[in-house]
Amino acid sequence: MVTGSINGAAKMLFVSQPAVSRIISHTEQSLGFKLFNRTKGKLIPTFEGEALFREVDGLYQNAMRVNDFATDLSRGPSGTLNLSSSPCLSYAVVPAAIARFTERYPRIGVNYHTALLHTMAAEVLSNKVDLVVSVLPLEHPNLKVESFAKGRMVCVMPDSHDLALLDVVGLADLGKYPLITHHPSIQFGKMVAAAFEAAGVELTPRITVLQTEIACSLVRAGTGAAIVDEYTARGGPWSGLQIRPLVEEIPLAPSIARSVFGRQVTHADKFIEILTALL
Repeated sequence: MVTGSINGAAKMLFVSQPAVSRIISHTEQSLGFKLFNRTKGKLIPTFEGEALFREVDGLYQNAMRVNDFATDLSRGPSGTLNLSSSPCLSYAVVPAAIARFTERYPRIGVNYHTALLHTMAAEVLSNKVDLVVSVLPLEHPNLKVESFAKGRMVCVMPDSHDLALLDVVGLADLGKYPLITHHPSIQFGKMVAAAFEAAGVELTPRITVLQTEIACSLVRAGTGAAIVDEYTARGGPWSGLQIRPLVEEIPLAPSIARSVFGRQVTHADKFIEILTALL
């Protein structure tokens, strides 16, 4: 049907011409009707032959798709993992997990971007991403949230700063120097303000920021000390800075969030396994 001749069919099937002739004759005898008319070495399909070919060809194509699918599965998982994370986890934590994930599963692509806490729930619930990795637990009734590590806020200062002489920095120590904190409208800022209030120390920041990397850049420029998350402090390109723990601990709880309604993505499970093993 495809080649139009016994010679062409023999070449296509890598068999001899007599073998093709025997197969056709045997098939026609079994079916009880002719598949081809022979004309000057060519095979002209009969009406019955063309009708049967259309039916068989569909089955053949389906069988080939199944075969290709099975071959694809044998090569390992493929597809795409979609995820987002808090910006502070994009310096070291998530990139390290992505590197190990892509090394282990080279046929799975990754779409990755950072997002703010207040937009993460919408991203997951709208299926824009398969999961989010947040520096703080998300609160939403339709999210499945799992904490996978324990972190904390730290104090960063220039190498030459007086606070660099201390092993641990108390909130009261910070009152003597210009301080950079997050704006009180965002979660980090609220947490720092609550810690100062609990310690009975007045919080009077010289500069407030919305992004941790800006706070670290300001510290490196010599504008003062800052309270930031440890992931940005340790993972970013902040040469010339010192990091000290705080006496009054301000804890962080990095978490993974997925939709309780969303499809279960095997790729996401594989990534979570790698991420949790790193911390």
